[in-house]
Amino acid sequence: MRVAQSWLTEILQRSTPEWNVTAEELDAGFVRVGLEVEEVDTLTRIDNLVVGRVVEITELTEFKKPIRFCRVDVGEAEPRGIVCGARNFAEGDLVVAALPGAVLPGDFVIATRKTYGQVSDGMICSIAELGIGKDHSGILVLEEGSAVPGTDANDLLGLGDTVIELNITPDRGYCFSVRGLTRELACGFDLEFSDPAQVTPNPADGEAYPIRLEPESGATRFAARRVTGIDPDAVSPWWLQRRLLTAGVRPISPAVDVTNYVMLELGQPLHAFDAATLQGELVIRRARAGEKLTTLDGVQRDLDPEDVVIADDSGVVSLAGIMGGATTEVGDTTTDVLLEAATWDPLAVFRGNRRHKLSSEAGKRFERNVDPEVALPALDRAASLLVEIAGGRVEPLLTDVSIPVEPVSIRMDIDLPDRVAGVAYPNGTAARRLTQIGCAVEVGVGVDGHGQLIVTPPSWRPDLRQPADLVEEVLRLEGLERVEHPGGGAARVVDVQTPRVED
Repeated sequence: MRVAQSWLTEILQRSTPEWNVTAEELDAGFVRVGLEVEEVDTLTRIDNLVVGRVVEITELTEFKKPIRFCRVDVGEAEPRGIVCGARNFAEGDLVVAALPGAVLPGDFVIATRKTYGQVSDGMICSIAELGIGKDHSGILVLEEGSAVPGTDANDLLGLGDTVIELNITPDRGYCFSVRGLTRELACGFDLEFSDPAQVTPNPADGEAYPIRLEPESGATRFAARRVTGIDPDAVSPWWLQRRLLTAGVRPISPAVDVTNYVMLELGQPLHAFDAATLQGELVIRRARAGEKLTTLDGVQRDLDPEDVVIADDSGVVSLAGIMGGATTEVGDTTTDVLLEAATWDPLAVFRGNRRHKLSSEAGKRFERNVDPEVALPALDRAASLLVEIAGGRVEPLLTDVSIPVEPVSIRMDIDLPDRVAGVAYPNGTAARRLTQIGCAVEVGVGVDGHGQLIVTPPSWRPDLRQPADLVEEVLRLEGLERVEHPGGGAARVVDVQTPRVED
């Protein structure tokens, strides 16, 4: 999981506006709560980097490959001439220009030079050349109105920010999101937590689309909302593109970008169907012998009866939890979108990923369990954000087919963490820490008359199943370095099971 420090900070400052830490302190904060930091990368600020407007393009046709000579307004008396081979920008576009004297990542020095028969007085930059992402496919084109020519581009681009990459273990799938990571940081820095999943719901006065969930699919939830009348020519704003790029996700279009953004933010993978291409009821089922699907990567796949799929009257349209199908893909002319949020069987997704040799960001999250209660907030967040970016209307309709799961409570002696750790924690420590990670905690009395905590884990923590798990959370957040153990090292939290209590 890659994420910009500024994104994490923005979430945590919602409840604690004055909170701010250095990259080193953030790294230490993650380590303190038991998360493994793989890399800390600071996006280098670049001198002589400005916003420019392309005022004229001349095609140089006498060379073996397409080359352009561009006149670029960089806020000076006269536009600068810059030679560029990229084709994804046009006259009038706002771009980022590195002027002579700039040093791009990799110690690439920009200087005035003669090339292709022209004097090139700078460089129009791509995402990769700026060190923000790995996309070399074209020039970074900024949204209109984001800045005027000549503006220093460093702050606009977020250069100077830090990108953290973490290794998320299988038991902590909730940390595959900004929501999960900021919750952990709030525990580590002892901050109040403002949950980004607390969004304003859109109206829901009827069914958005006919959906049937077959029991053998193993899916426990499938919800959908429809957004109509979006502008197919709209472009995602730079702030959103930047957060995707620093996370390693390539921006494509508002509908696709919004689903990826909300997945990173809340941990709920989403899929956007071109609603005009769907034919009849959507059925979530297992694949049938002989069925095929051409996925979004252009590969035709032979489906296995173990595959979980989404199908309509035309056949299979999506490999559930892994990758969508090409026939219902959102494209350049899409104006009506059906947004889908589901909860799939982790084992089915895991096996499907291996069977088809596919690895997707959605699949990584579904394999590790996705919070079933975040589906509707994610749909509402995505639908509202899509309208904000591309216009249109969120239809006041919602389809939500789900199999309810009753929460399970766990009884634990109040002083069990103290006994296991060999530490006399202050009164209320266990209840406070368990509440901090999202548990509902009540105080009761056991059959032996000793005080107990009755703990109901949150929906995003299916790994909390027994008192040992709760003890481990308390010890982790209080600091394992405090734990006493006669043999040296950290105490092992085992053999402290107590029966669960059904709510």
